[in-house]
Amino acid sequence: MSQREQTALQARLYKIIFGTDTPSGKWFDLVLIFAILISVGVIILDSLADVHRDHGELLQRIEWGFTLLFTIEYLVRIWIARNRRAYLFSFYGIIDFLAILPSYLAILVPQTAPLLIIRLLRVLRVFRVLRLVGYLHEANQIAGVMRSSWRQIFVFFSIVMTIIVVFGCLIYVLEGPNNGFENIPVSVYWAIVTVTTVGYGDVVPVTPAGRAISSMAMLVGYAIIAVPTGIFTANILEKRQRDRTPLNCPQCSRAGHEEDARYCRHCGSSLRTDSDD
Repeated sequence: MSQREQTALQARLYKIIFGTDTPSGKWFDLVLIFAILISVGVIILDSLADVHRDHGELLQRIEWGFTLLFTIEYLVRIWIARNRRAYLFSFYGIIDFLAILPSYLAILVPQTAPLLIIRLLRVLRVFRVLRLVGYLHEANQIAGVMRSSWRQIFVFFSIVMTIIVVFGCLIYVLEGPNNGFENIPVSVYWAIVTVTTVGYGDVVPVTPAGRAISSMAMLVGYAIIAVPTGIFTANILEKRQRDRTPLNCPQCSRAGHEEDARYCRHCGSSLRTDSDD
């Protein structure tokens, strides 16, 4: 979609609100982030019973002030955007919309008010302000590895779920409703808590056989914790090895050198040329 024409005012505001190349643009984003943090702090304070009882009305007014401020900012962003559709459906555009939506939903459904904590996601703009976009390359690498590992993770997750259901059924048979294991779903819940080594302790086996099953479940839990990490790490190393540019010796043409190597480990010749230095 082609970019639309902007007035002089829209172009000036665009540089300030969407850009970080100018001092005014950086200051705008920093002030915006500061306001977001304060508004999130207000939401957190309002969740405390004592603070809500004594200052709930004041905090609600402050929160509505921030909501109106962010609403005006969101509408201005739409007004000055060169490509409105691209902004509305961009990552930041969706976050900007979700940051103000819960306030208006709370008018109809008061229980949705705490969802305003989503506003904290807008702090991600600090990546733009502090020039940390370069680190997004590493984030994209991790995302790529996760996508390439999904089959292995799915198989592993399926095996874990099978083990959990087996342990849940066993504990249900051994303990039964008299010991708190009222049904198989409750027993599976216990198995999940036990295998993941969380151990809430709200449902515990009391028979010797049940305790033996618990011990086995906990040991299995410790044994399988490292499996996803191993899969993920192996795929990261494989991707880095695949993306690495081979460093060949200009003298003997042997490869397999480290990226920071200066001399061939086979013939001792220099791996670097004057242009490399």
